[in-house]
Amino acid sequence: MSEPAMISWGVEAQTGVLTDVLLGKPDDFRWVPLNSISAVTLANQEQMGFRFDKQKAMQQHQRMVEVYEANDVRCHFIESNDGLPSSVFTRDSSFMTPWGAVITSIQTPPRRQDYSVASDFYRNAGIPIWKWVTADHFEGGDFVIVKPGVTLLGWSGDRSTQAGAEQVASWLRAMDWEAFIVPIPPQFVHMDAVVVMLERGLALVCEDALPPYAIEWLESQEISRIPVAYKDCVKLGGNLVSLGNKRILSMSHNVNVNAQLEAEGFDVTAVDYDMFALGGGGVHCSCHELHRHPD
Repeated sequence: MSEPAMISWGVEAQTGVLTDVLLGKPDDFRWVPLNSISAVTLANQEQMGFRFDKQKAMQQHQRMVEVYEANDVRCHFIESNDGLPSSVFTRDSSFMTPWGAVITSIQTPPRRQDYSVASDFYRNAGIPIWKWVTADHFEGGDFVIVKPGVTLLGWSGDRSTQAGAEQVASWLRAMDWEAFIVPIPPQFVHMDAVVVMLERGLALVCEDALPPYAIEWLESQEISRIPVAYKDCVKLGGNLVSLGNKRILSMSHNVNVNAQLEAEGFDVTAVDYDMFALGGGGVHCSCHELHRHPD
């Protein structure tokens, strides 16, 4: 890990070669009521034999870190906290912009204090905090840069809210960025389970989760789509990370999506990540870009 003063920061797109990523230390991770995905896991533990295995979770997270490092991505970490078991999902507690980080406001009770460890990281790393969400709730998983200067913001109501999305949009528009706001059904949790950028002009999209006007908007932005089936989307099938240069970090259970991407010429590295996916978050939920090279 680089020294704080050496960290490159700022992103203008969620494509391009990833150089620095923000992760959470998984030491205190455990399953808690978090979202519709974790609710299904907890409700079906007896019938499906789901069991949380702390050692397995630690090994899976370490394997993910090793993939980043093997692809020359510097990994930075927010500290673990026994009162914040889901802070490992760093996509939600902040997001990066060209002007600095935005510290978000998470609605889910087990995560309402995640802002504390996220803001501590940025302060200690010397990375500017640009804004703090104060108008109701908005979470980083609902912030998608579809191309430089153009963003897609989601809200489901029980996570990000319309008021929170509107506040973030107002900041972006003041910087001459476009911000397009779209509500999504709560079972998808965040927009990053619905639309994930793969490379410039190409996104993985669960069309069943979006209203027709959102699809039309993506087309107007000249964003091509690789479709994700509903049954895969609700199991975090689209929740993967572009490393740049057609390299993808995915999860082993994403069999259909991984095959689709490989057929499109992507180099997919899939890691076992069920201890986290069953707990409500995938590999994309578990990271946020601190810096990417422009593509």
